[in-house]
Amino acid sequence: MVTIVDFAKRINSEGVEFNSLILQGGVELVKSRQTGNYYATAKRTSISCTFDDAMCQGLIGTQLPGSVQRVDCEPYDFVVPDTKELITLTHRWVYLKEGETVAEKVIADSKVAMPV
Repeated sequence: MVTIVDFAKRINSEGVEFNSLILQGGVELVKSRQTGNYYATAKRTSISCTFDDAMCQGLIGTQLPGSVQRVDCEPYDFVVPDTKELITLTHRWVYLKEGETVAEKVIADSKVAMPV
């Protein structure tokens, strides 16, 4: 299960504003490579939606069947918000419906026609 935890305003390539729902998976314990200690974290991603602000706000707390999974992608630069450090990532996080696999998602995404 994933939970809608927030929403964010985004701007598409044509300059049109839209809302995006922020999804978060369950709590996971991860072992630190540096200290060897465990810490709690949760995977997050966002999905586009057609809802207005009031609807998005009302959906916060709603649970959806599925999970947030890591998918490899072309390298891209990312600025860490807290430290302002520029890093290069080779993955992204995506929402998968219950029963859907990462392989199915990657194949489906590659078949989506991109506007020219």
